[in-house]
Amino acid sequence: MTKPIAPRESRESEISLAQLRGDCARMAPHWVVPAAAVPAPVPPSLIHGVVVPASSARLIDAMSDYGD
Repeated sequence: MTKPIAPRESRESEISLAQLRGDCARMAPHWVVPAAAVPAPVPPSLIHGVVVPASSARLIDAMSDYGD
């Protein structure tokens, strides 16, 4: 008599958290994350063309987080 194959869900639920963490730790060296490029600061003299409507400026000015 052959043993019936268990559904996929029940086989996956048998994996313990410790086994999963061990698998992840072994795979981590394979996933190298490149260093993020740090954007260079832009001098204020190069920032132009931004127009803020007066009503929006007044709204932000009235907010205590920004205007005080």
